[in-house]
Amino acid sequence: MVKKMIVTKTVKIPENVNVKVDEKRIIVKGPLGSIESDFSHAPVIMRKDNGQLLVEAFWPNKKTNAMIGTVSSHVKNMIVGVINGFKYKLKIVFAHFPMSVKVQDKVVLIENFHGERKPRKAVIRGNVKVTVEDDEITVQGIDIIDVSQTAADIQQATQIKKKDPRIFLDGIYVFEKKRGVL
Repeated sequence: MVKKMIVTKTVKIPENVNVKVDEKRIIVKGPLGSIESDFSHAPVIMRKDNGQLLVEAFWPNKKTNAMIGTVSSHVKNMIVGVINGFKYKLKIVFAHFPMSVKVQDKVVLIENFHGERKPRKAVIRGNVKVTVEDDEITVQGIDIIDVSQTAADIQQATQIKKKDPRIFLDGIYVFEKKRGVL
């Protein structure tokens, strides 16, 4: 097997999106806002060329080759985010104790979960908007990392330990993931 000297992945930049590359820091600006990411940990080179972003590495090994794909996927998600945004929906499920969910500042409060007196909390990350309607929670924003991590933190806050998960189904669960809905 012959190793390639240069491995390159290209990311097309749409007309209404501005991508700025400053060494290993990327700023993507679009109609919905801007996202900034630092890829200083990645052993890759990024540069703009003819409306495309090139992510490349010289004489890459297996790990570096994988990092090229990872960085290009992150940039693609940033572009989709500033154009369309991301939206996750969660369902509130309970059998016996009716739980209530509230949003206060940058925290989601889950009260009366399994009859607990102290509310469980989940932090809202970044510029993510969380809304609660009846038995559904909507998490939306332009950065997929912040949106998905906020949804995961809300779901994780209602995880039941030391009980059979087939019987105790109470909790908050992600049931829908959409891109391009803002």
